[in-house]
Amino acid sequence: MLNMDKEKNFVSAVVYISRQSSDVENFLNMIIDVLESNFLSSEIICVNDGADAGTIEAIRTLSRKVGDVSISMLNMSSYHGIESAMKAGEDLAIGDFVFEFDSTIADFSPDIIMAVYRSSLEGADIVTAVPDVSSSRSSRLFYSLFNRFSNYEYDMRTERFHILSRRAINRINSMNKTVPYRKAVYMNCGFPVKNVVYAPLYKNQMTAKDGQEHNYRENLAFDALLLFTDIGYKIAIAFTKIMMMIAILVGCYGAATYITSSPVPGWTTTICFMSFAFFALFGILTIIIKYLQIILNLIFRRKQVSFAGIEKMTK
Repeated sequence: MLNMDKEKNFVSAVVYISRQSSDVENFLNMIIDVLESNFLSSEIICVNDGADAGTIEAIRTLSRKVGDVSISMLNMSSYHGIESAMKAGEDLAIGDFVFEFDSTIADFSPDIIMAVYRSSLEGADIVTAVPDVSSSRSSRLFYSLFNRFSNYEYDMRTERFHILSRRAINRINSMNKTVPYRKAVYMNCGFPVKNVVYAPLYKNQMTAKDGQEHNYRENLAFDALLLFTDIGYKIAIAFTKIMMMIAILVGCYGAATYITSSPVPGWTTTICFMSFAFFALFGILTIIIKYLQIILNLIFRRKQVSFAGIEKMTK
């Protein structure tokens, strides 16, 4: 007999599993318990992005003991990194709402998972679980730069997991064929975003990342700053303005030297020509940089027109 107290929405949970994942079995047990206790229909998609054989076998053993929750394993052909791997898991998910767990380190209670879900039912198509403690210094620096040089409505913060409604997923897929940095796209799809702030159960112990994971995250941070903020454009324009000013000053110096002294024949002409050439070069670079900025806006950033909802005023 069906339990009518359970949620009728179909819910998917996409869990990223890699060589750096820890305590996977306990984490999945917590997710399974939450889903079985609160939802009539649910699924878990484990995205295997290079996890060791022992971890995968533990998940297989666990899957044979579950009740109503469907568990699938999406095995990536090689190491793809968290963004591509999670996007693949999201594409496979069929739920009305999709949880995305980037890590198996859970410093939150099961109640936070349901608090995030219920917040999504109140009208926020994207809800994130945010710890109320500071993240690592590198994360603080990244988010500080990202929020400083972006014009997004919502500030980016360290997140543990989030949930997306099906219409938010459809909107995001229509905006970009590729999603180089999910959080930036999620924050700017035009739908309401809400943070559920919680007090961590314990201080999050960061696991040591191997060289491949470390390099991937460094490159991801750099790419995200270039693609989704104006930091590259503003730095380039600042240097261009400085060099143009230097070219003007050098030209003025050459003219002043010609008037006040007797330089070597041809020296003034050469200096003035080089000053003009550098001025023109950096002027052209300014135009090119502006074109690149426009292209990035058209490809990766907010659509020119986005809406949060439609209200029908008459029957």
